[in-house]
Amino acid sequence: MAKRAALQSWLDHPRLVPSLIIAVSLGALGTAYASEVWGGLQPCILCYYQRYAYGIAFVFGLLGLAFGGNPAARRVFVVLGGLSFLGGAAVAGFHSGVEQHWWRGTAECHAPALDLNASIEDLRKQMLQTRFVPCDEIPWSLFGLSMAAYNFLVSLVLAFACFYAARHMRMKPRG
Repeated sequence: MAKRAALQSWLDHPRLVPSLIIAVSLGALGTAYASEVWGGLQPCILCYYQRYAYGIAFVFGLLGLAFGGNPAARRVFVVLGGLSFLGGAAVAGFHSGVEQHWWRGTAECHAPALDLNASIEDLRKQMLQTRFVPCDEIPWSLFGLSMAAYNFLVSLVLAFACFYAARHMRMKPRG
């Protein structure tokens, strides 16, 4: 019973859950960027799409902080943050399926079409100017799971944590 009261006290704090959403979003985006810069991993288009969910959740976390004194508004922004994480899980799950060759990726996941009627020099320029990273290759894995698979799992946990927090937030201000 004491644990439940402590958890309720934490959930009722107007800044805690939105701050956690912000921190987790920044941590995920920072990890993705660090893996790119220091790890040498080049992101595909689906990797970039997965990052959007964290950016959107970050904004909802900021709005949750801004409206922290209004428990109903804070709850709405926490739910919206959860929906952002859930959307990110959907993209990450799709990306995992592309990596496993369960289905094809988006049009951007495949090599761009070149103008085959162009001269050799023009083809060479097209190829050098076109940056392409295939979505169906796994550049890094740990215990048989790719970054997209880990992101799927983490995003699901974050979504359900937001939904749990929103469901158990009190609607009346503390006091």
